[in-house]
Amino acid sequence: MYRSLWVDDEVAALKDMARKFFDTEGAPNRERWEQQQHIDREFWLKAGKLGLLCAAIPVEYGGGGGSIAHDLAIFEAASASGETGFGNHAHSGVVAHYLATYGTEEQKRRWLPRMATGELLGAVAMTEPGAGSDLKALRTTAIRDGDHYRLNGAKTFITNGATADIVVLVVKTNPAAASVHGISLLVLETADAAGFKVGRKLKKVGMKAADTAELFFDDVRVPVANLLGKEGKGFSYSMAKLPWERLIIAIMGIAALERAVEETVAYTKQRKAFGQTLFDMQNTRFELAECATVAHIARVFVDSCIDRHLRGELDPAAASMAKYWVTDIQCQVVDRCVQLFGGYGYMLEYPIAQMFIDGRAQRIYGGANEVMKELIARSL
Repeated sequence: MYRSLWVDDEVAALKDMARKFFDTEGAPNRERWEQQQHIDREFWLKAGKLGLLCAAIPVEYGGGGGSIAHDLAIFEAASASGETGFGNHAHSGVVAHYLATYGTEEQKRRWLPRMATGELLGAVAMTEPGAGSDLKALRTTAIRDGDHYRLNGAKTFITNGATADIVVLVVKTNPAAASVHGISLLVLETADAAGFKVGRKLKKVGMKAADTAELFFDDVRVPVANLLGKEGKGFSYSMAKLPWERLIIAIMGIAALERAVEETVAYTKQRKAFGQTLFDMQNTRFELAECATVAHIARVFVDSCIDRHLRGELDPAAASMAKYWVTDIQCQVVDRCVQLFGGYGYMLEYPIAQMFIDGRAQRIYGGANEVMKELIARSL
């Protein structure tokens, strides 16, 4: 009966509505989406009509006018439903917030309303081949040439990469600048962008319905008007948004944790072995008691982080703690739940098996958990 303090009646109603949408509109299509490696644009448009895109963006820019609590409720509902292919966390959670925070009035009015309807899909491209998410090792450049930048380089592991209409790029606009001082954010409009190429849709262990792609740039001309914020400030902008991005990953992990316990309790109460249900066996009950306990601890800790973020007080170390610890626990709990399902836990017709393969990426993206521990250690 526990209810998070950041979840008021409106947010709770939004979460319930979103969960029903993902269960009814998403579940029947997931197998097909996995085969094509992306979610249909029609699904995005339906989500937009229901207000499930850009929920925290001001109404004057086409958004829902809510707070980050509304965003988090939607991301949580998608994760609880198993809708791991829906890249809304990147679209609404990252790209829209970059535009709302650092964009000019013209940029916000140009892109955000159509992002809110699903007409434009957004992606953010930081990670590069050979460098991972180490922004100090960026090699993609955007060199000023009159009223355009000339963009060259490559990005990889980009969520929504193959279907994105706009991509927020983290690039070097001044390669000669020391360390991270020459990094900027540049918005690429992909339609008819000469020299822009989508590479492979990457085949992943899990999250197969998610559009994850390589992007290549060969002397692509991007208008100077598409610079986001000030030139040379891209690193500080990215660092400022990372706690929020890691909070998104944490809340998605919470939803998976809680659903894993819920599914396993239900299964063990009806599955019989040796003349009794699995739940009647002490080992099963003790395992689930431990899993339920750590899931609740994780929920309360992340709730605390959300409350702090809503007050503007969440520090990078705490956000890193939430991201690393919750995703580690997520994988551990799901693994224990798979074991309680026995052989059926390894069958993809059961949600727990899908959760097992989809959840592993949580410990990698958004900054690997080892990086999170390093950031925490620096704060000590």
